[in-house]
Amino acid sequence: MVNKDVYCRVIRERLPGVLDRIAAAAGRAGRGRDSVRIVAVTKGHPQDAIAAAVAAGLSDIGENRVEELARKHPAFPGGDVRWHMIGHVQSRKAGRAARLAALVHSVDSVRLAEKLSRIGEADGRRVPVLVQVNASGEAAKGGFPAAEALDGIGTVAALAGLRVLGLMTMAPFTADEAALRSTFRRTRALMEAAGAIPGVEGRELSMGMSNDYAIAIEEGSTMVRLGTALFGERPG
Repeated sequence: MVNKDVYCRVIRERLPGVLDRIAAAAGRAGRGRDSVRIVAVTKGHPQDAIAAAVAAGLSDIGENRVEELARKHPAFPGGDVRWHMIGHVQSRKAGRAARLAALVHSVDSVRLAEKLSRIGEADGRRVPVLVQVNASGEAAKGGFPAAEALDGIGTVAALAGLRVLGLMTMAPFTADEAALRSTFRRTRALMEAAGAIPGVEGRELSMGMSNDYAIAIEEGSTMVRLGTALFGERPG
């Protein structure tokens, strides 16, 4: 059985190497280690994994499914966890995502953005979000296509109930470094162009996962979404 003690041991073994890789990649990009935030992805892992991550100093926790976020959220009421919704959000689940997550990474359509904005306005606040762009051009990937992304970002940023803090993308699952760099560079270029759009408040780039995070950092990522790199494979 995988429990908190096991997760603590696994993270103790893995985290130093991850931090070294992040620092080295950031250094190659002329940045400091502190310019990159780790979002520990606990999809499919129990609450013990989150507790172990928090004990190791990782307070940013990412979930792919709204249902899983809602199930785990009540176990950490003390403010030790900053929740990130990193997976696709169906419009009918937008309310829970907006109210449980400190940041929604995956705003992949105007329809979802409008729903989140209405929720924010109803709550008297602005929901922090990232706009998801499909910088790889893969049909299976969600997000605004690169050629239409700036128009989409502008539409999302104009919504009164949202705070657009930056962009998110998913690269192809490949060992082809050129394909990975192309995806990340295209997203960074879109972020640079989007900086001139009214309502775009930040320059966060959520790019890179366990298989490609060093390359993503070299290309400008400010948030890396790491699951396997920290916790190992998910329990069967």
